[in-house]
Amino acid sequence: MPVTLKLATSLDGRIATATGESRWITGSQSRETVHRLRAEHDAVVVGVETALADDPELTVRLPGYDGPHPARVVLDSRQRLADGCKLVATAREIPTYLIATTPPEARLTEAGVRVLRVHAVGDERPELHDVVRALAAEGLSRLFVEGGGHVAASFLRCGLVDALEWFRAPIIIGGEGRPGIGALAIQALSDAPKLKRVDLHVLGPDVWERYERI
Repeated sequence: MPVTLKLATSLDGRIATATGESRWITGSQSRETVHRLRAEHDAVVVGVETALADDPELTVRLPGYDGPHPARVVLDSRQRLADGCKLVATAREIPTYLIATTPPEARLTEAGVRVLRVHAVGDERPELHDVVRALAAEGLSRLFVEGGGHVAASFLRCGLVDALEWFRAPIIIGGEGRPGIGALAIQALSDAPKLKRVDLHVLGPDVWERYERI
């Protein structure tokens, strides 16, 4: 199953300031392009921390767009997604999946959320190969990963990223900011994920680089 990772960062690879401020790091042209990329995929994947902090819709919002919206997928081991959030509120209108490592909670399934239980690894995080297989069984074959730094690092660490869409804004946040990719625990450079750049575009003040796995 093709998995695309999206990053929207500062020049120094940060997605938020030390206080967590992250809204609109990139410009309007980059954000519009992200929506076009969403429309090309079957599902958008985020971690529960992103869902809790931003209360996103994860829909395609483009002028005149009347096509289908991708399914929304939240990696949420302990099913912390709030009842009143936008994803739960619209789960009957747009397919919404929650990936858990515990039995499905009635409050979510009754709202229309489709809870998929997978194996746990580490500190009860969903095992990502299981996640990909479970979503494939649901008919979702193209994943667009928009999660935070921990989610990005997890998909890279598992070797599941086939393409990278990297949007960089012309700002520098510094070392106190939150990284776009969390720790990978790489012991040798030879173990680092390897990508090749296949395209580059200038989108207003931003740069959009496209990479594929070697």
